[in-house]
Amino acid sequence: MYRLAALAVIASLGVWQGQAQTVSVSATASHPIPTTLWGQMFEDISHSGDGGLYAELLQNRALQQVTPNTAASLNAWSAINGGQISVVADSVPVSNSLPNSLRFTVPAGRTGQVGFANSGFFGMKIVASSTYKGSFFVKFPTASSFTGNLIVGLRTTSGSTIVSQTVPIRGASTSWQQISVSLTPRTTPPSTDNQFFVTIDGAAASGQTINFAMFSLFPPTFKNRANGMRDDIATALAEMKPKFFRFPGGNNLEGQTVPTRWQWNATIGSLLDRPGRAGDWGYINTDGLGLLEYLLFCEDLGMEPIMAVWAGFALGGTSVAQNGLQPYIQQAIDQINFVIGDPATSAPAARRAALGRAQPFKLTYVEIGNEDFFASDTYTYRWPAFVNALRGAFPNLKFIATSNINSPVLSPNPAQWDHHVYQTPTWFAQNSFFYDDMPRNGVTFFEGEYAAISTNPNDIFGSPANGRLTFSTMQSASGEAAYMIGMERNSDIVFAASYAPLLGHVAGSQWTPNLIAFDTGNVYRSASYFVQKLFSTNMGNEYIPSTLPSRTGTAFWGVTRNTATGEIIIKVSNTVAAQANLTFVLPFANVATSGSLQVLTGAATASNSPTTPSALAPATRTITTGKTFTFAAAGFSVNVITIKAS
Repeated sequence: MYRLAALAVIASLGVWQGQAQTVSVSATASHPIPTTLWGQMFEDISHSGDGGLYAELLQNRALQQVTPNTAASLNAWSAINGGQISVVADSVPVSNSLPNSLRFTVPAGRTGQVGFANSGFFGMKIVASSTYKGSFFVKFPTASSFTGNLIVGLRTTSGSTIVSQTVPIRGASTSWQQISVSLTPRTTPPSTDNQFFVTIDGAAASGQTINFAMFSLFPPTFKNRANGMRDDIATALAEMKPKFFRFPGGNNLEGQTVPTRWQWNATIGSLLDRPGRAGDWGYINTDGLGLLEYLLFCEDLGMEPIMAVWAGFALGGTSVAQNGLQPYIQQAIDQINFVIGDPATSAPAARRAALGRAQPFKLTYVEIGNEDFFASDTYTYRWPAFVNALRGAFPNLKFIATSNINSPVLSPNPAQWDHHVYQTPTWFAQNSFFYDDMPRNGVTFFEGEYAAISTNPNDIFGSPANGRLTFSTMQSASGEAAYMIGMERNSDIVFAASYAPLLGHVAGSQWTPNLIAFDTGNVYRSASYFVQKLFSTNMGNEYIPSTLPSRTGTAFWGVTRNTATGEIIIKVSNTVAAQANLTFVLPFANVATSGSLQVLTGAATASNSPTTPSALAPATRTITTGKTFTFAAAGFSVNVITIKAS
């Protein structure tokens, strides 16, 4: 049972309109707040990686994991002016990891520019004066006397050229050559219905066949990193000031089969050496967003990595037998060594150094698997096999178990657990005390995935017609905030928490709601996003006990202190429509007579979406405070009050 330090618990009598609940605040902190408390969980779902955070504009850029000579292999590619295109298994591929090529033939009798185009991920945003860096590999499959020019550029789907560059090629080039272009449009097209294109003069190149491979097109990226992140999405993530980043999943870690699992060593180095994989959410992962990119992004945002290793279970139902685990344990050891190993003694660490990063990255927590309650019967042998080996190799790291807490009982006992919950807004409000009843026995918890996803408790994972939320609402966000207040109160044992999923493309989504929705041209910060941001940017470094809310109530609060700034931070979530009145009694000698209020409020069903992108956003104003002050929390609201006190 949770024990308050230096303050007796005053029983809550409930809060309703017209009657103020008195909240007495302690002068003494009960525990420090972990610096890792609020962060982000990432996996490539709903095109959150390819087509999302990863800034590559071309879809199916390297023809990875497709079956040659099928219509599906040409996903996102189309012919221009009668050009003939197909995907072929190249007899001399551009690399061993990329066996397929795009074969382009100019039919006899064509005039004008003939070629092909890529439509990107549901379109392509083009902005005037921005420079787009493109590249591809090209060769003639057999020697030819042809000499001419390719036109490479950007165009609208109606065929109007936005910007282009002329590139000379010669038929004598039967070996792969990389061509790079730099495209800076002078105008911004009116929509995102745009394409990348390559054409050639049809009459001059009549009958010619040319092979292409490994295309790429990047806009300006976040912090101008090569092979980097989409700037507007990364900026939205950075605004939250997240303290950690969980990757690479989620279910997308596991693969539907053992061979299609996420493998760290297939995601590093040259893009030519990354074969990609069949992701677990219905589309190919390029793995351009790989282990090194994740780690650099963590540093760019000041986040601590929480990294998962594959633990012997594939989502299709396969568990590796106990006597067959050793190669996968070694792969996990190598993955961790790539992150923190010494290049002088570790080959994976030496590989990291060869890629330009000699010094190790920061790493404290490693997850062993993901949601292993799906195969809890085999986790009883997989967990000890992995954790004993990994602890032996890395005694300073902390390893997180991913099955249901103590069900089954694991040996050795995990010191950290990852808990996931998707539920209704009401469930989250009613479970604000979920962690209060956990024993204080040295075990700590990571709330690795949580979100209010439905208003229907009988069909949580059902359809929007049956209560499933497409976008988070003010009601769902306030429920999540009540639960977060409970986690902050129990941050002596909750060391990290992250809403999930983090990102989702509105035109290609497999899951709703997402913390941030986006499309080709825009980013939509949800109500839940603003709650996460309010908590992360107003965290404090120690928890201050106070009168507890009622477990069965509808208004919830918690108090923290920032000792560096001398501020008391009070968070209040009201999860129903009726106003909640609270009187706060502060025991400090000096309390400012005014404070800052940040409030997010709106109708229960209000949400930010492509049609209502700014329906909800926090507003800031000054309020009257003091040693005793009354605060009225609006219906369906999340509030942060900041007061100078000493």
